Parts: sequence; C-alpha cells; structure tokens
Amino acid sequence: MQNLKNEILKFRDDRGWNHDHREKDLAISIVLEASELLENFQWKSSEEAAADTRQNIKEEMADVLIYLVQLADSLDVDLEDEVYKKLEKNNIKYPVKQGS
Repeated sequence: MQNLKNEILKFRDDRGWNHDHREKDLAISIVLEASELLENFQWKSSEEAAADTRQNIKEEMADVLIYLVQLADSLDVDLEDEVYKKLEKNNIKYPVKQGS
C-alpha cells in the first residue's frame, strides 16, 4: 500500500496539485467518481455492466481510490490500519453464523 500511496502523491505533487486538493474537495471528488462508477450499472444487470463497461468500471474504481488515498494523506490517516480496524469491528458486529 505504501508504494501505491507514494506513486499517487508523487503524481499529484509533480503537477503542483497538492495545494489545490483540500479535504472538502477531495471528499466531493470521491463522491463524484463513485457516481461515475455507479453510472456504469444504471439500467443494466451487474453481469451486463461488467461485460459492457468493464474497462471504464476499473478506471472509475481507480479514480475513487486515488482520491481516497490523497484524502487519507491530507488528514494523516493510516488507511491500511483503519481498514484492518474496521474489519475487526465488523467481525464483532457481524459474526460468522455457525452452520451456514
């Protein structure tokens, strides 16, 4: 994850965008990119969307992650650590049912 984060931040910094990317704007961008991802599925089954727009789906997923990594960096959040903590919390909240 650290290598990916470094590449994303280098791309941003090489273009001088680090001063323009404020937390509010990054959060808005995450939602906008997630909406673009969702648009691939509108009026289609999941299977149709995956078959028809797979490349665009992958690119929109990448856009969401890119903005999320930048937001985490800006807020000094260890995203990988927070994901593990959230999985642990969800594991307690939603335990595996025995016999299913």
